[in-house]
Amino acid sequence: MNETKRCLLAIFSALAVNALMVRAHAAPPTVTPSPGYDARLQEQRAAQPIYQPAPAPKPVVRRHRKPSRAAR
Repeated sequence: MNETKRCLLAIFSALAVNALMVRAHAAPPTVTPSPGYDARLQEQRAAQPIYQPAPAPKPVVRRHRKPSRAAR
């Protein structure tokens, strides 16, 4: 009888340790997929043009002339 108690205690201990070692598979709400957000994201990506070149910068117009080397 003492041996069966030891065996049951060992099995219970092994199960308890196993239960403590198991990782939780829960994910925060920000990680779970959202169908509404995914649909809006797809619409936004479809509406964006593939490539729009930036407008060329205007040349800088100097208001003052640089002094010539001879004037120095």
